[in-house]
Amino acid sequence: MSATPVTLQPRPVDPSPVDPSVDHEIQAIVAGELTTETCTTDLAAGPWTFDTRPGYGPGSSMGDVIPTGAPRQGELPAEYREAGEEELAARIVAAKATLGDRVVVLGHFYQREEVVTHADYVGDSFQLANAALEHPEAEAIVFCGVHFMAETADLLSRPEQSVILPNLAAGCSMADMADIDQVEECWEQLADVYGDMDTPDVEGLLPVIPVTYMNSSAAIKGFVGRHGGIVCTSSNARTVLEWAFARGRRVLFFPDQHLGRNTAKAMGVPLERMPMWNPRKPLGGSTEADLEDARVILWHGFCSVHRRFTVDQIAQARAEHPGVRVIVHPECPMDVVDAADEAGSTDYIRKAIAAATEPTTFAIGTEINLVQRLAAQFPQHEIFCLDPVVCPCSTMYRIHPGYLAWVLEGLVAGEVRNRIQVPSDVAVPARIALERMLAAKP
Repeated sequence: MSATPVTLQPRPVDPSPVDPSVDHEIQAIVAGELTTETCTTDLAAGPWTFDTRPGYGPGSSMGDVIPTGAPRQGELPAEYREAGEEELAARIVAAKATLGDRVVVLGHFYQREEVVTHADYVGDSFQLANAALEHPEAEAIVFCGVHFMAETADLLSRPEQSVILPNLAAGCSMADMADIDQVEECWEQLADVYGDMDTPDVEGLLPVIPVTYMNSSAAIKGFVGRHGGIVCTSSNARTVLEWAFARGRRVLFFPDQHLGRNTAKAMGVPLERMPMWNPRKPLGGSTEADLEDARVILWHGFCSVHRRFTVDQIAQARAEHPGVRVIVHPECPMDVVDAADEAGSTDYIRKAIAAATEPTTFAIGTEINLVQRLAAQFPQHEIFCLDPVVCPCSTMYRIHPGYLAWVLEGLVAGEVRNRIQVPSDVAVPARIALERMLAAKP
């Protein structure tokens, strides 16, 4: 599989005088040293506290329903649970030095600062999957992100490489909102409405082209690959929809309704031609007439991080900071995207701030770890999160330096811990969908 050029976040050479650590801020809030609010004081506890409990853990997704059978993490040994921040950092550095080129550590933008500082590459899920391709010499790829990202790295890496997720409980509630059984059932119901799903009409168009966001399971990517569809990212969603409309009458877009709606609306698709598919209702809760007239069928999924941002928050930012530049992620609800000055992927947000030549006030609508890191990296600007409540991604926050030290020291000892492997029957069609995505360059 060919790689596309990767632009990854450069790490600052000199430490910033601003502490970018969300964990430090949460600890200070809980200790009463800061008046800032957090969505739950449970975030101050080590994530291993929640490994034996059902759920996504404290943070933005703590109210979401986790599927039965979701991966659970076994008990982290006491030596890692009880070690302090400095000790864990020293052990990680020592293990990486011992392993050398045998390991590459990837860190997502939304990871806590104490993990990102040890990453060889920092980026979004698509950039990091490509970064995995750039290191065929590595025996192990340690992916500090969430489960679907590690699956994608496994799909794109060499078979002999081990992809490791430090904490198996680091899933994604949005990705879990579209499971393979629900999607297969949806496809069958759509076939009852549209007829033969595999035969083009007289204009050469199929009834439906399935499009899945990168934030989905390997099983969903495999489904898409089997049915002539494609994967998209937040940066190439428009290009992918254009690709799909050239091949089908409609698009079935999952799992994130907001990215699908915001992208299609910007392309001129009327809202009334974007019915929602609720997998718990017959025909997704729509009528046959609605589905016949549909241009984009939106799955009833969302990101709990980006759903926290509101139009009222934007109004308050504008009132308190005249001239503020508001940039939000396209996973935010439509009214928030409409009220913002700009919307774009995490990499778009980072590049927009880096390109600002004059001191600027930025209000950012995306995950707090990235926002605080940007504020530390670009002290010439005033950068703050639209949501005044500190509430990181529940599942990204499950990755802790203790787990990173545990998997790296396991590799030093010759043991591969928490390996993520996609079965071949899923991997083959999933790679087809990813190949199409790699070719769909904005």
